Amino acid sequence: MRYCLSYFVTMLIATVLTGCGGPVLVKEIHLGLYKNNDLKIGIDVTTTGKADVYAEYWADSSAGKKYTSVVSKNADTHSFVLCNITPNTAYSYDIVVAANGKKTVSKVYTFKSHELPMFLQDQFNAKTADKTILPAEFKDGLMLINKRYAPGVAYLVDYKGHIRWYHMIDRLGFKVINFTKDNTLLSILGRNDEPTSYGSEILEINLLGDTLLHLTKGQGDFKQTIHHEILKNDKGQLVTIVVDQKIMDLTSIGGLKKDTVNGDGILVMDIKGRQVYKWSVFDVMDPLKDKKLLKTKKDWMHANSLNYDTDGNYLMSFYNNGQIWKIDAKTGKVIYKFGKGGDIAMPAECNFTQAHAAHVNAKGELMFFDNGVEKHQSGVFAMKIDEQHKSSKIATHFQLPKQIFNGRMGSAYMINDTTTLVCCSKRHIVVLVNNKGVLQWTMETSVPTYRAGFIGFKQLDPYLKPSIN
Repeated sequence: MRYCLSYFVTMLIATVLTGCGGPVLVKEIHLGLYKNNDLKIGIDVTTTGKADVYAEYWADSSAGKKYTSVVSKNADTHSFVLCNITPNTAYSYDIVVAANGKKTVSKVYTFKSHELPMFLQDQFNAKTADKTILPAEFKDGLMLINKRYAPGVAYLVDYKGHIRWYHMIDRLGFKVINFTKDNTLLSILGRNDEPTSYGSEILEINLLGDTLLHLTKGQGDFKQTIHHEILKNDKGQLVTIVVDQKIMDLTSIGGLKKDTVNGDGILVMDIKGRQVYKWSVFDVMDPLKDKKLLKTKKDWMHANSLNYDTDGNYLMSFYNNGQIWKIDAKTGKVIYKFGKGGDIAMPAECNFTQAHAAHVNAKGELMFFDNGVEKHQSGVFAMKIDEQHKSSKIATHFQLPKQIFNGRMGSAYMINDTTTLVCCSKRHIVVLVNNKGVLQWTMETSVPTYRAGFIGFKQLDPYLKPSIN
């Protein structure tokens, strides 16, 4: 690694002490910013022989409570990245070396972290409601938030509104981002002149900020614009929504002989961009049956989320018709359509209009953010779907205060049985809400993030851990 600043230490007595099974010692240390990121400190260590090595580090204000790096095993050159860094803070650290049944600890060294750059300061303003005790589960993780225009930034933010981790890209925005089961961050990247959640590149990084995968439109079978969702399936393949165009004769409804209808599809690719599977809304629905087609043909259905049901089949939400579909992942057959005009019977109280972020929650319920366009009040639903009997029941429903009505975008994810993290993108606010719709906590954001995901520290370990300051 190369760093902006570095310390260098040489142990002159090393060659004497390592003979005859003596202890392996630290020979050199180089320290500085990792990839010019102010919340990542890189350390390169050379030891006098092969050993298991790790770094211990702590803020001077933390009364000696320590973080530890990952362990570099059975090597004589070692690289670590310290990620639990608070801006503008004095730190101490040492290097622990284990070899030949013996453990040695270097002397204590120091460094001071940088202040965050101006463009990252004052991004989030968090407040807890009076007389409210936030659930422990909410404090035990970080929110994933994205800046959609260039320079794009992905943030991991704690309940205090503090940025604990970030990754920046100069020329593109993070249009959509998800945390994967592989503990990586998978995103759609796009230019500022591309629509809100649309892009032409796929980027996967780890928590160190190292690039694991980068595909650009035009590579392999990646020929179409992608939008609104990017996932990995159990085989490690990429799953996304594509703009699927069809040339049609629309003269029967007042259109052109060769008119273009922009629909949506599901594209599955391997990591090289080779197509594995493709599905199109045109396979299961005739646009000519839509009386509004001439008005909507440029974005006929507007798919806005894609996820998996517990059986591995797809759940896909559409903004323009206000429905959530379950689609057989093998045959492409539509298993059900939930929403107005769908084939699942709904209680009268389930009067949602447009949905985002449809997914199965920890209870096995279909959960989604209700934009509430018709009534100008957004909310959250969790539904119990009975596929066999084509019926549904409301498990949870609450409405948000009208002041944060959010007609486009948005998300809602359970934190525990009684609280939900809700993102109102257009209002630049993320809120923690109880099941009665009462706000427990709010965080104003400087950027209109598409969603606000939540990642527990257990998934972020060993790189990010709860603050001990």
